Amino acid sequence: MPSTDALKGKWQQQVGAAKIAWGKLTEDELLKTEGQEQKLAGLIKERYALTRDEADKQVKSFLQKCKS
Repeated sequence: MPSTDALKGKWQQQVGAAKIAWGKLTEDELLKTEGQEQKLAGLIKERYALTRDEADKQVKSFLQKCKS
């Protein structure tokens, strides 16, 4: 299992793609989530006025694409 630092480093590489996917979120906000699904979904839910389920689906889909 990757360390927390490794996960954070990987997330920093993905922030650009996340910024494209969710343009209403700032780079700083994305970095603060550290790639944690729940934090990211919460921000997306709030900023885009989505249901929690929809925000969770978007985050899971995005993270799956990052892993492949």
